[in-house]
Amino acid sequence: TPSDTYDTIISYGGAQSNAMLSIACLCRLKGWTFHYYTKTLSSYLENTIKGNLEQALKQGMHLHEIEHEDFYEKTQELKTLHEKKSLLISQGGADEIAKEGVTELAKEINAWRKEVKIQRLNVVLPSGTGTTALYLNDALDKEIELYTSVLLGDDAYQLQQWKRLSDGAYPKILPRDKKRKFAKPYSEYLQIHQELEKQTGISFDLIYAPKTWMEMLDYFDEQAQILYIHTGGVSGNETMLQRYKHIESR
Repeated sequence: TPSDTYDTIISYGGAQSNAMLSIACLCRLKGWTFHYYTKTLSSYLENTIKGNLEQALKQGMHLHEIEHEDFYEKTQELKTLHEKKSLLISQGGADEIAKEGVTELAKEINAWRKEVKIQRLNVVLPSGTGTTALYLNDALDKEIELYTSVLLGDDAYQLQQWKRLSDGAYPKILPRDKKRKFAKPYSEYLQIHQELEKQTGISFDLIYAPKTWMEMLDYFDEQAQILYIHTGGVSGNETMLQRYKHIESR
């Protein structure tokens, strides 16, 4: 997008959102103003701003806090704003404008599968809003099956999010072994995170990747050809590791 198309980007969501930091970096690059709305910060985060929030503020993001009980109403009001050079991006980047970029990713995967001569390929990635999985599923070759792990809510909630953006077909959802709260530290998450880093030399995020890897390893057999999509977010590991240390010290 040319830099003069917009002068202001508006978005909303969690205070340590990966999408928030990505948008902040884009706005800094383009010279755009970025306004971000989040629920009132906890006293701990207010006093020790770190992780994605710290980095986004350094990029020039304007932060607006909303009381928890007013958050849904106030963020819905943002959708009624229609300034000529302003763009509203829904929470987590759940927006139709994401389709173009995700389609380019699908083209790369399609070409790579043919290049390495894999007949049947399984693509796996985590879902927050599920937008990447949805648009990727639309653009992948028929020889490729896409699976995703649902991190927010249950399967019904995820389908509801997809129906808001598309009439289908929808990605396959990996079976979950048990219900877990989003962004809560679990010992098994830290364990698989450490094992993956040791075995692959790759650092994965501590919120989305562990659950997805656990479900993926349970679901597929050893013969399956799998391409895992690393969705970034490792900048948030700093604050997550602090939470794990806090739990261990209790």
